Amino acid sequence: MVLERFRLDGKVAVVTGAGRGIGAASALALAEAGADVVLSARTEDQLQQVAKQIESMGRRALVVPADLSDLDAVAALADRAADELGRLDVVVNNVGGTMPREFAKTSTRFLEEAFRWNVSTAHALTRAALPHLLKEGGSVVNISSVMGTVTGRGFVGYGTAKAALTHWTKLAAMDLSPRVRVNAIAVGSIATSALEIVVGDDNLKSQMESGTPLRRIGDPDEIAATVLFLASPAGGYCTGSVFEVTGGLAVPNLDMALPDLGPEL
Repeated sequence: MVLERFRLDGKVAVVTGAGRGIGAASALALAEAGADVVLSARTEDQLQQVAKQIESMGRRALVVPADLSDLDAVAALADRAADELGRLDVVVNNVGGTMPREFAKTSTRFLEEAFRWNVSTAHALTRAALPHLLKEGGSVVNISSVMGTVTGRGFVGYGTAKAALTHWTKLAAMDLSPRVRVNAIAVGSIATSALEIVVGDDNLKSQMESGTPLRRIGDPDEIAATVLFLASPAGGYCTGSVFEVTGGLAVPNLDMALPDLGPEL
């Protein structure tokens, strides 16, 4: 049966940025498909709420509050999963994001921090997870962005970092095949906390929706469904792929009038 290919019974997943938004939705989707899940982010209260929902499905949830800008803390999640839940089969790299900043105020330090936050974290966790993923064959899913392929004002830091993550996905997939699959999702405008200002402003929301071919902002569950496909046997013939879940977006859908964000960092 085709639907059985989406099952993850007996598997263990690590999801970063799992306290809310895409990370929380992805963790819940994996648990609904039968996986036990390691949840990590900064805010423990949010993680505990997600963990309760996972446990209500009859699955195990391990909450690991951590500052995921600390690469050692990120890497340690792999062994925590294997030690406490018995194995590790799926890694969802959902750490990332960088505030818009005009070019003149995008210092080299700011650019390097964007790369570290969006790419180095994924590399650290995937590398630490590799010995576990190789045992049974595993899957890595990276949450990238459409801004890694389109151009827009104010995104030289974020867009460059996400473009790097997208290409890292393809290179890692080649290195780790055939035992470990590595794919990415290029995410469009999704209703998460990052878009609270836009969603709460009727004019900005209308501009974003009208600039998107499907004429709406996406839902985190729509990204989670793609995560489940790529993590499960349903996506077993996919590696090195970047799935666009963007509502058809090919150009930026919001005119970014950048505020004065202060001196360069």
